[in-house]
Amino acid sequence: MSDGAAGLTIEEEGGRVVLVPTGDWIVDTIADFAAEIARIDNDIDPGRVTIDISNIDRIDTAGAYLLARPIYRAREQAVSDHFRGDHAIARRLIDLVLEKAISCEPEVEDRRFGFFQAAERFGAGLEAAGREMIATFGFFGHALTSFAATTARPWRFRMTPIFAVMEVAGVNALPIIATLSFFIGAVVAFMGASLLETFGASIFTVELVGLAVLREFGVLITAIMLAGRSDSAFTAAIGSMKMQQEIDAMRVLGIDPYEALVIPRLVACVIMAPLLTFAAMIAGIVGGLLVCWLALDISPQFFVSRIQDAVHINSFWVGMSKAPVFGAIIAVIGCKQGMDVGGDVESLGRHVTASVVQSIFMVIIVDALFAMLYLELGI
Repeated sequence: MSDGAAGLTIEEEGGRVVLVPTGDWIVDTIADFAAEIARIDNDIDPGRVTIDISNIDRIDTAGAYLLARPIYRAREQAVSDHFRGDHAIARRLIDLVLEKAISCEPEVEDRRFGFFQAAERFGAGLEAAGREMIATFGFFGHALTSFAATTARPWRFRMTPIFAVMEVAGVNALPIIATLSFFIGAVVAFMGASLLETFGASIFTVELVGLAVLREFGVLITAIMLAGRSDSAFTAAIGSMKMQQEIDAMRVLGIDPYEALVIPRLVACVIMAPLLTFAAMIAGIVGGLLVCWLALDISPQFFVSRIQDAVHINSFWVGMSKAPVFGAIIAVIGCKQGMDVGGDVESLGRHVTASVVQSIFMVIIVDALFAMLYLELGI
């Protein structure tokens, strides 16, 4: 019966260094030999090391790892040359440790600067952006196919999550969107009045407010606020489920995560974005109306009448037509980033940030494409 003690003897035989461990080589007894093993690992050629395992009583993976250190760098050579004696477990356990051990070299940060290094980083960034774009389009395609499959079986639509997301991401966002749009309309009117009054054309402030708010600012403010407020919430919620392996559990239970998590958010954003955009347009026009009333002495009745006469209804539909597209973009990017979250909090924070940045970036890009399209169409 072992008394629980461990021992280590180091012998020189014919140019070889023989390690003779004795007793129990387990995690509770081997701490005193770590420094000596490290010295042998650093100072002695691993090809000269032999381990006599015949006097070991008990051994665990910690003891096997410590004994394997001096011969790790020579593990590609004939392993039998490094062992002497016989033991029921020790040889197999040390071999397993040698097989599974991974050499982790410290990362050396490249601090070189210059044209080629800058070009290399720029190219790597473009490559990463290209891969991210392809992955996002792939996710969007998967979401569309899942939506089509669910539409073919409408009883599978999860109405409760859809209405819950509509309330949280839409209705609860109404006050801040309306307030921000109100002040944006007021600022546009004030700047327009200050500029146009120089030319004696301050009356055209009404057209400026109507066109700016209806065509651009209403839908843009709505999309940017949804991206910053709701998109980050989508990523955080799905990412937390991913970290806690709830999505894996859903797949085990036969629940499609796209059907349960992505489709409700996509449908809710596509429905709520036009409604929020309409509210933003009304708030922006009211803000412009108040400035025109107070600064230019333009009555509310005249303001409304001139908007009806001078601003074509197409401007309203131009802004509204962008809203569901922006809502779909925001929902897809938010859900995709949530699905990409790893198993740590740092990954969650990184993807929440990426979700907001990518959503705003894509909204601006798509808005520019819409502007060029409508310009070519003369709308």
